[in-house]
Amino acid sequence: MLGKSKRLLLPLYALLAVLMPAAGWASEWPLNMTEGVTSVSREIHGLHMQIFWWCVIIGVVVFGVMFYTMFVHRKSRGVKPAHFHENVTLELIWTIIPVIILVIMAIPATKTLVHIYDTDDADLDILVTGYQWKWKYDYLDDNGENVTFFSLLSTPRSQIENTEEKSEHYLLEVDEPVYIPIGKKVRFLVTAADVIHSWWVPALGVKRDAIPGYIHEAWTKVEVPGVYRGQCTELCGKDHGFMPVVVHAVEQAEYDAWLEDKREKARAIAEAVKQTLTFQQLYEQGEAVYAKNCASCHQADGKGVAGVFPAIAGSKIATGPVGEHINRVVNGGVGMPPFGEQLSPVDIAAVVTFQRNAFGNNMGDQIQPIDVVNFKQGQ
Repeated sequence: MLGKSKRLLLPLYALLAVLMPAAGWASEWPLNMTEGVTSVSREIHGLHMQIFWWCVIIGVVVFGVMFYTMFVHRKSRGVKPAHFHENVTLELIWTIIPVIILVIMAIPATKTLVHIYDTDDADLDILVTGYQWKWKYDYLDDNGENVTFFSLLSTPRSQIENTEEKSEHYLLEVDEPVYIPIGKKVRFLVTAADVIHSWWVPALGVKRDAIPGYIHEAWTKVEVPGVYRGQCTELCGKDHGFMPVVVHAVEQAEYDAWLEDKREKARAIAEAVKQTLTFQQLYEQGEAVYAKNCASCHQADGKGVAGVFPAIAGSKIATGPVGEHINRVVNGGVGMPPFGEQLSPVDIAAVVTFQRNAFGNNMGDQIQPIDVVNFKQGQ
């Protein structure tokens, strides 16, 4: 038979057997704040750890005194409780000491906050606008040649629907990442076009609410090249979890090359608006635009989701007057966001052409980019 001491230790052994594997799992959990790659993120992390250890010390002292008092002065030892009331000295002590502690904590916290909100003298300004459920980025150039693009989740639907193995950066990958140069102060002007969002990249130490009608400022100065990921941290609707942020911090030469490439594409789109595209060009580009922007709701086969998202196949919009179809895409409708700003006139012309000729609609219509431009100007 087991000895008495061993029998008493059996529950402890059982508890350890359960907790040891859990300890292994816990070692892989991101239990603490990330230190980040910027001076601000490291300062925030340092403040967090400093206040954490202050709280640990306070907790040890307070609970230590409490447990000591409960143990030493318990009734089983024959201790009789003392009776006193309105001890002014004691009340002053337990009021003044916490005030002093809070003042001491406030000094480093204030320094950090001042640093966080110092957005002056930025080398680059980027306007960040939240949409359901994507981000729009405007690089504000003093020369007036701004670069504008939307950034959407690029994780395939097959992974989201668990029909394919999930990638390393599942739900944290986009089709158009943000590029910023390292060693330069970048100011983010954060707002929203529909509901409240929140732009958050933990490695950069940046988190700002995006509120319609307001512009909140944040800044970063990345010192190490790399890819830094974040996401919207405001519950902004049913696809809130599908709104990631990806920032590429690169050397100045690579950033300049990327920026010039974006400008060239913008110039190409401006030229394409003036051209007459073939039906095949419109259909193929429209198919790509539909897969990227429309298929998640209306489905890849255009049949929609009964009672939730209307079908494109055989719909009154896709088989009705062309003007109404363009209006629906540009200005949105019931439950559908407007795409007038999100898509170029070329993309809108292409996707309308595709929808009116795919899924058995076969309307034979061919919408040109200039038709979209004229529609917008006539509104």
